[in-house]
Amino acid sequence: MLTGFQNIGKIPELKRRIWVTFLLLAVYRVGVHIPTPGINAEALNAFFNAGQGTLLGLFDMFSGGAMRRLSVFALGIMPYISASIILQLLTVVIPYLDQLSKEGEAGRKKIVQYTRYGTVLLSIIQGFGIAFGLEGMTGPGGEAVVINPGWGFRLMTVITLTSGTAFIMWLGEQITERGIGNGISLIIFAGIVAGMPGAFGNTLRLMETGEMSLFRGLILLVLMVFVVGFIVFMERGQRRIPVQYARRVVGRRVYGGQSTHIPLKINTSGVIPPIFASSLIMFPATIANFVPHPTLKAVAAALSPGHWLYSVLYVGFIIFFCYFYTAIVFNPVDVADNMKKYGGFIPGIRPGKATAEYIDKVLSRITLGGALYVSAVCILPQILIRHFNVPFYFGGTALLIVVGVALDTVAQIEAHMLTRHYEGFLKQGKIVGRR
Repeated sequence: MLTGFQNIGKIPELKRRIWVTFLLLAVYRVGVHIPTPGINAEALNAFFNAGQGTLLGLFDMFSGGAMRRLSVFALGIMPYISASIILQLLTVVIPYLDQLSKEGEAGRKKIVQYTRYGTVLLSIIQGFGIAFGLEGMTGPGGEAVVINPGWGFRLMTVITLTSGTAFIMWLGEQITERGIGNGISLIIFAGIVAGMPGAFGNTLRLMETGEMSLFRGLILLVLMVFVVGFIVFMERGQRRIPVQYARRVVGRRVYGGQSTHIPLKINTSGVIPPIFASSLIMFPATIANFVPHPTLKAVAAALSPGHWLYSVLYVGFIIFFCYFYTAIVFNPVDVADNMKKYGGFIPGIRPGKATAEYIDKVLSRITLGGALYVSAVCILPQILIRHFNVPFYFGGTALLIVVGVALDTVAQIEAHMLTRHYEGFLKQGKIVGRR
């Protein structure tokens, strides 16, 4: 592995891409610390400390602490992700978008353009929602979060937050084009990783004050190593369906006859299901912070992390969205039709409809295993918080994103090295990302 890292410096293009990636991520982290004018920072920080289990806390995690400071990047990249998911869903039901997705590079550029428009629109809507919400928020001592409320503050906040999201979207596209790895994923990765030193520091302080024993700390360390290894194993896990292509004679040449396989990922949907499930369940708790109604408060308490109802609904929604999103991104009928068109077949299975049904059956079974795995990892923070009193970053969606993006990025770096005849990070085999 050390030889693999040394070989990076021997490839000028790869070295330049890595430096560009680090530079653009540094620009993003600087922007996280630039505050939006008109905010009482101390009151806002105290408000967030009192509401860690709400949707605001989830957004703060993905924005790398920008929401807590209400910086120019407070909305983070979430509007872009939401717009992308909405476009993917609309592609299934709107024929025009479905046709664009099949038109190659030109269609992809058109869909990306629509995604940008959707990102700006969602940013404007969320910006107004945050501005109105902040005007009604107060810290634990009763101090107002907004210094001078009114339309001047609202318009300035909307313009600032929308511009910040558009700039982050541009940074992500530049990282994808000129750097290494997926830019949007790396921005989320950087935001989560930036909060991890503080989480580890809090754990050490708990051990120093005696709130966590040394024995529990060692158990936690061993557990985290095991969980990271388990996530790596599951993210790389595949169910390979063998495919045989018939031999075809065209003139004096023979085509086909080779054997290959269809790699079905155990976790095809990635981290989308826990993000959707968290947002859906935590929405009432977030509304309760803005509208302090007694009934809404009771509902929010029942749907807060740690409550049995929250855990049951969380697991149920994760399983549902795993199947739902997998059905969107993988179509067994199309795969079966393409195989039949090029003379491919699964041994023992008739081409066409029978092949599609077989693939769908296998995919349904492994998706259940993937959904249970994602649910177990996402429920882990509640167990750690209850029994070990540790920060939220140990496990859950954050750990899934960190490990998954790290695997994808290392796989791309290794691909660059292998295409230039350099040895990769591992002497045997190769690193495979989630996609």
